[in-house]
Amino acid sequence: MTDVTMQRASRRGIWGWMFFDWAAQPFFTVVTTFIFGPYFVSRLSADPAMGQAVWGYGLAAAGLVIAVLSPILGSIADQTGPRKPWIAFFATIKIISLSLLWFAAPGSNLFMVVLFFSLASVAAEFSTVFNDSMMPRLVPKAEIGKVSNIAWGLGYLGGMVALIFVVALMAGSPETGKTIAGLDPIFGLDPKLGEDARATGPLSALWYLVFILPMFFFTPDAVKGIPVGPAVRQGLAELKSTLAEVRKRVGIFRFLVARMIYQDGVNALLSLGGAFAAAMFGWSITEIGVFGIILNVVAILGCWVAARLDTGLGSKVVVMISLVLLTIATVGIISTGPGYTLFGWLQLPGVDAGGLFGTPAEKAYIVYGLLIGLAFGPVQASSRSYMARSVTAEESGRYFGIYALAGRATSFLAPFLIATVTATTGSPRLGMAMIILFLLGGMAILAGTPYPADKAKR
Repeated sequence: MTDVTMQRASRRGIWGWMFFDWAAQPFFTVVTTFIFGPYFVSRLSADPAMGQAVWGYGLAAAGLVIAVLSPILGSIADQTGPRKPWIAFFATIKIISLSLLWFAAPGSNLFMVVLFFSLASVAAEFSTVFNDSMMPRLVPKAEIGKVSNIAWGLGYLGGMVALIFVVALMAGSPETGKTIAGLDPIFGLDPKLGEDARATGPLSALWYLVFILPMFFFTPDAVKGIPVGPAVRQGLAELKSTLAEVRKRVGIFRFLVARMIYQDGVNALLSLGGAFAAAMFGWSITEIGVFGIILNVVAILGCWVAARLDTGLGSKVVVMISLVLLTIATVGIISTGPGYTLFGWLQLPGVDAGGLFGTPAEKAYIVYGLLIGLAFGPVQASSRSYMARSVTAEESGRYFGIYALAGRATSFLAPFLIATVTATTGSPRLGMAMIILFLLGGMAILAGTPYPADKAKR
């Protein structure tokens, strides 16, 4: 495979690109995983099991839209050239949708709340497709893994800063009305009305709006291509040929199938893990937020270590190690409940010592969460660098569209399966167990995939 001759982007151009992850991550951290999602499941919905099911169906619907449209948009972007106009368009949708989550008061229509969240999820993913496709033009391939992991770590740092802000200044205890810092929630937010959780939507929207600007100002974009009308026709034609082409590039095809399966499990774990803990232990927003802060601190460390391992050992090794850790962690969290862990093999005292995470079972859950924190950044960052090392800069748009398709083609399946098993059995634990199937299946396929993926297997 040949590559185009390229020059390194300026230092601030590279940092502008990496700051996209800093801008985007609070949505996933404070809205999807640790604050708004658990609020939706445990407080907005009258029944936590039904709340998990509805939230899961919302994730599935968003995943289906992303799976269908991502490769089409990626191919069109390759024809029109610049990625920034597309990012701006979807950023507008994301910012508006997140702002509307403020109106998700207890008793609100669950469908409308999930609709706004799903729109934000779709827009966030589409923006990421175009941002990722810029990466091969910024640095030589030898440095892609390092830059990708640093960017991902920067994203988790941004998510952690936003989460600390929420926990220390916004999330008040329903009993005392005070935050963990002993302060009244800012802006007069009333925790009894869920305003502390609802405010995470507008907060994430404002954060995204401000911190996405360095990418627009400093990061170089592709040169202008053909007008949008012809680009749509040519992009669709190219997509058809790309789908046929990728099946002939056996290594890339195998990698995409593997990622399609394991990323589905990763997405479900990130989206539903916090809500699962909130429902099982009755955690407050403060406790969920502190749990999220702990995971993000560990995630930053994980990305820093992975940046070095990716350069030395390669992206495939990092992804495989991460998937093993995530599988162990998932087994751990679904096997833990009040008074026990490891499916009851290890009985734990049920006495609550008071304070945050007062029972031994909650502390065991935190330990498993640390494994998730170590792995969920590197598995995504090194998957991105795995793909970037396997394609040329000139074909990056359409192949990162296919990459997004692989990350989302079945992304409705894991949430749908979790939601259906949960709704059918009434057991969130059995629903969450479905994640293990996706992690193991993807790992098995990836094990036989060459690295880089376009390298002939020997």
